[in-house]
Order: sequence, then C-alpha cells, then structure tokens
Amino acid sequence: MNTFSFLPFKNLESERLLLRQMTSEDVNEVFEIRSNPELMKYIPRPILENKEEALELINTINNRINSNEGINWAITLKPDNKLLGYIGHYRIKWEDFRSEIGYMLLPEAQGKGIVSEAVNLIIKYGFEDMKMHSLEAVIDPENNASARVLEKNGFVKEGHFRENEFFNGKFYDSVIYSLLKSDL
Repeated sequence: MNTFSFLPFKNLESERLLLRQMTSEDVNEVFEIRSNPELMKYIPRPILENKEEALELINTINNRINSNEGINWAITLKPDNKLLGYIGHYRIKWEDFRSEIGYMLLPEAQGKGIVSEAVNLIIKYGFEDMKMHSLEAVIDPENNASARVLEKNGFVKEGHFRENEFFNGKFYDSVIYSLLKSDL
C-alpha cells in the first residue's frame, strides 16, 4: 500500500533552476507549448486550441497532485518565475515502484541543458522521496533530442514498440528508456 503523498508540494532546486507548482499565471506559456505543432509533433495528444484549454490542463495537473496520481513542476530559471516548460512523474505504478517521467520546454529554452538539469532533479525526487525502484520515459523514436537527454542522465533504451499507440487516425511507434535506482 502506498503511503507517499505529493502534499505539501515540494519545490525542487538546482544552482540554476527552481521547479515549482504550476499556477493559473502560467496559462500563456502552457498554451504556447501545447498549441505549438512543432513542439507537439512527438506528443500524441491534442493540440490546445485556446487558453481556456491550457487553464484546464493546469487544473488537471494540480488535481492529479492533490489526488496523488502524478506530479508536475513548472521549470523556471532563478530568480525569474516564468515557466519555461514543465516536467513530472506520470503513470505512476506504486505497486511496481515504477514511474514514467515526461517533459516539455519552450523553444527559446531548448539546447541550454535546462531539461537535463530538471530531469536530474526529478530522478532524485523519484528515487529518494517517492521511493521508486525504476523510472521510465516513453518517447517517439524520431525525438533524438529527448533520447540524448535521457542517455545523458543514465537512462538506457529498453525497447522499441512498433505502432503501439493510436492517435488521430494513425499508429505511432514508442521507444522506452529506463533507469534503475541501482544504476546510480
């Protein structure tokens, strides 16, 4: 039985980054990320049509924190509070001590090591706070930048599943990366 709780919400920090809870004030940046076809090309989820949908997404994310189903953080550079992206633990399998991580970042913040630094913070949170045994990431096989981030953080490619996801009338492949606590 899981006794871990995401509440009270815990901010995560590195030298450059503050990972904090998302708020309604992040609606413009969340909309910018999730309405951008280039950013969404590797994510089999609907593109947001308006800021109301972005606000609904933020509320859904925070409700999942409150119900202990998952946790996301806004990625910010210190001391600025502007959301540059978000990152979190999704599809948590408490009974298997395994969690899937995921992240998205605004184009102007890409290529600066920000996601890799944020991944490192949530790896630590996953293993130390959540007491996970393993972490996974599911990416599109064409997403080379994400593969590099994961490999840089010690994840290894576990498998390539052919046409295992169906979205918008099309089948997509998935690549699974994993990291065991014992790998660190």
